[in-house]
Amino acid sequence: MANSETIALIGVNHKTAPLELRERLAFHEGYEPPLASLSGLEELKEYYLLSTCNRVEMVFVCTDTAKARSALLTALFAPGISEDELAPHLYQYAGKEAVEHLFRVAASLDSMVVGEAQILGQLKTAYRAAAQAKGTRLILNRLLHKAFSVAKRVRTETRIGASAVSISYAAVELGRKIFGDLTGKKALLIGAGEMAELAAEHLLTHGVSSVTVANRTLERAVALARRFHGQAVGLAEVPEQLGQVDVIISSTGAPDLILRKEEVRGVMRGRRNRPLFFIDIAVPRDLDPAINELDNVYLYDIDDLQGVVDLNKADREREAVKAERIIAEEVLKFERWLENLETTPTIRQLQAQVEAMVRLETAKTANRLNLHSEADQAALDRMAQALANRLLANPLCYLKADTRRIGLQERIHLVRSVFALDEIAETRPEESPVASGAGPERGKA
Repeated sequence: MANSETIALIGVNHKTAPLELRERLAFHEGYEPPLASLSGLEELKEYYLLSTCNRVEMVFVCTDTAKARSALLTALFAPGISEDELAPHLYQYAGKEAVEHLFRVAASLDSMVVGEAQILGQLKTAYRAAAQAKGTRLILNRLLHKAFSVAKRVRTETRIGASAVSISYAAVELGRKIFGDLTGKKALLIGAGEMAELAAEHLLTHGVSSVTVANRTLERAVALARRFHGQAVGLAEVPEQLGQVDVIISSTGAPDLILRKEEVRGVMRGRRNRPLFFIDIAVPRDLDPAINELDNVYLYDIDDLQGVVDLNKADREREAVKAERIIAEEVLKFERWLENLETTPTIRQLQAQVEAMVRLETAKTANRLNLHSEADQAALDRMAQALANRLLANPLCYLKADTRRIGLQERIHLVRSVFALDEIAETRPEESPVASGAGPERGKA
């Protein structure tokens, strides 16, 4: 990494910008057009974009953060949204803070629902697009792969994603407790809104064999059922469907009850008392509370589920503390990798210079001593390499030292000045000590 290059990140999310603004910033046509608009910006050495319903973020490597930021925003959003309009909602990080933020996003610590798993897949999709557009190179490739491994480590070493923290997911978790296993069970969703959609996703994830959607507007029921390869029915058909399903999740906007105790009682005789599990997540309630009085019928409402969600949110917050520690460790590891990347050119040039000088002098010595045997020459070569290693030991340790008293850039500058590396690099090849005697590198940085 060149001395003046910096990793930077700018963006907006659900905490800093309203939905209306996030919708205007989102890349609705995919990543290809915006990535193409960045490809010609000389201010950006590398770049990567992430767009989800809750955030739009840009990560880039540059030598001048202010110029790169302005060029990037202009290329992506002008004239639709001015930088002045964006400024109050933008967050921006550089260096360690940018790395830490990306790791927290990947580990879902910055999500609206802490611990949700969807964000990692969105990060990987965005990375594939940036890589195909040749926006990412050495630094961002390493950074993003590291972000993926950090997320995996957080999932493995904590229980941050183990507990339900949405009403829909909590409903499905309750169903699993009632039946032991939802594999092969049939579900009926009454209502076709967002809550029903989330419940359907969770149900299918846990092995439900089929999903039937009942809704007052059949068109919406058909659209949702098609997404989950299920079937659609009208609200009037709900009592008939009760005899064929095991789990019912109701989330309509009806002002009155849509299902009463007596309707369910008749169904249970036909089911031969096979358990029936109702979850009412509608406000006001869809289902008659007296349904819960029937044998082998289990009814839970949104208040029951909210208690589960609140407890599980507290669990996730405790697990998030462990996740933050993991992220802090991984940020330090990435910082060390960056430092090694910065010192590598100096280390290699120093090794080549010292080895070239030593070889030049040992060659002169071999000529003066008139050494011709292979054994004598090999002994002299071993002595030359040992001498080079001793000469290199202290400056290399100084460059690699884990110290904050003297900054890395200051250490690199001092070594380059003492050994005149920049002067050597500027001389003509025939004048350079490296050119006059250096062979392949023997030392390892």
